[in-house]
Amino acid sequence: MLKAVNRVLLGLLGLALFALGGGVLLGGLDLPRRWDFGLPGWWPFRGPHDVVLGTEGRTRWREEGWWWPTVIAVLAVLLALLLWWLLAQRRHRLGGVLVDSGEGTAARLDGRALEDVIEAEARDLDGVARAHARLTGRSTAPAARVRLLLEPYADPAGTLGRLSREALSHARDSAGLETLPSKVRLKEVRHHARRAD
Repeated sequence: MLKAVNRVLLGLLGLALFALGGGVLLGGLDLPRRWDFGLPGWWPFRGPHDVVLGTEGRTRWREEGWWWPTVIAVLAVLLALLLWWLLAQRRHRLGGVLVDSGEGTAARLDGRALEDVIEAEARDLDGVARAHARLTGRSTAPAARVRLLLEPYADPAGTLGRLSREALSHARDSAGLETLPSKVRLKEVRHHARRAD
């Protein structure tokens, strides 16, 4: 899904920049006058002496009390979205893991299948309410990111030890990997305090 979102966003951004650049180029080179064609009335760049944002456009709302907080809020939201997008690029899901078949050739193990196995084994651990696993990195050197949602009675240290010894160890061995670096995030299920009568 991230690839589709990237393509759509990059396509829209490219189209907007192309239109803006084309509009500035039309006005800057004075092409409407030279080639004798008209532009719509709302078109901002009509000739080489026009500016992108005139004095009236720059100063129209400057005296309004809501203007600067709105500008700052919009820029902060835009910055947060761009940072999220940048960080999302680094967390791509690994499509497959190359496994040595023992005959000098490599087989490809589906990354989602390995993630499903890790999740299933992690869910079977005592005290685990939910589990989510994701493989990242390269197909020759994968890494695992595991998130566990623990029940209130669970022992975090014991659960982490069993996850490492069982689920992650089995995944590493089944893929024929020497190492499987892992990051595990533990979170407890929210529960409401019981009312004593």
